[in-house]
Amino acid sequence: MSLFVITKLVSFSPLFLTTEMTTFSDFVATKPMKEEQISNVEHYTVMLCDALYMDKKQQDIRYHQQCIDQGMDSIPYHVEQLERINNEGIGYEFYFKKGRKYHKVIMNDGTQRSVHCFVDINTGDVYKSASWNAPAKGVRFNLLDEAQREWVYENADWSGGYLYKR
Repeated sequence: MSLFVITKLVSFSPLFLTTEMTTFSDFVATKPMKEEQISNVEHYTVMLCDALYMDKKQQDIRYHQQCIDQGMDSIPYHVEQLERINNEGIGYEFYFKKGRKYHKVIMNDGTQRSVHCFVDINTGDVYKSASWNAPAKGVRFNLLDEAQREWVYENADWSGGYLYKR
C-alpha cells in the first residue's frame, strides 16, 4: 500500500517557500466540506442578488407613491407605474457571473451593466468593486458568517452604499 502526499503552498516569499504537508486522506476527508462551503457561498450570492432587487423595487414603489401623495401633476403616470411594478416587476436585474476566484455581482438596468460587488467563491468574502474586473482592497463582509450575512441582506441597497467602510 502506498501513501500519497500532496504539498499545499501556504505562503510564498522570494526568500523562502513555506509548505504544509497534507496526506491524501486528509485531502479526501475535507473535500466534501469544501464543496459544501462553495455551494453555500453560491446560494448566499443568489440571495444577495434577490435582496438587491427587492431593495430597488421597494425604492421605486416609494418614489411613485410619494409623487402620488404629494399631488404631482402626473398622478396617472405614477399610478400606472405602480401597477406595472406590482404586475411585472422593475426593469432592473441583479445576477452574478462566476469567475475563477470571484462571483461578480452585476446590475443591469436594460441599457447599462455595472459591477455591484465581488464575492470570493471559496471564502464568501464580499468586496466593493474597484473596476469591472477587480475588487477593491479590503473585505467588507463575509456571507458565511450568519450575523454578517443577515445584516447584509437587511441593509443591502441597490446603489452599494452598504459596501463603504464605516
